[in-house]
Amino acid sequence: MAVKIVEIQKESWPQVRLIGKKYDGAPNWGEWWANDWFSRLECSPRHPMNQDAFVGAVRIRDGKPQRWIGMFFPTETVAPEGFEWVDIGPLDYAVCYLQAPDGSGDFYSMETHEQCLAALKAQGLTRKEGDWCFERYQCPRFTTPDAQGNVILDYGVSIL
Repeated sequence: MAVKIVEIQKESWPQVRLIGKKYDGAPNWGEWWANDWFSRLECSPRHPMNQDAFVGAVRIRDGKPQRWIGMFFPTETVAPEGFEWVDIGPLDYAVCYLQAPDGSGDFYSMETHEQCLAALKAQGLTRKEGDWCFERYQCPRFTTPDAQGNVILDYGVSIL
């Protein structure tokens, strides 16, 4: 089953601080679970735009994707020892609420990214090239399947 876009919302964000770990290659979610790193971040109040979600984010730096795993915080938040941070913003995002079966790898395909960009274009929205995109794994939308076994992933794309 392909991913279905169930809704698109525009969000205007003030400056935020992304605290987590930066990856020049593929991010390693497994090490986050193995080391219980999210619990260390959850000790600080998250930015309201983060909600209670875990975040995967990417931007282009020097022509290459720079990936992050972490959470969004107010800009004055101090990163715990062993974590990195980057200040982002202020930015506008178009957030596609993507629906697919729990455990589906379809959420993470380039086809799904292109599907979102096409849907944004159809609504007259333009991606801000080279700037941030994020996956917001919001509980319980992403963690608790509905009656049909589907979950929702929030996929944000920075827009002009």
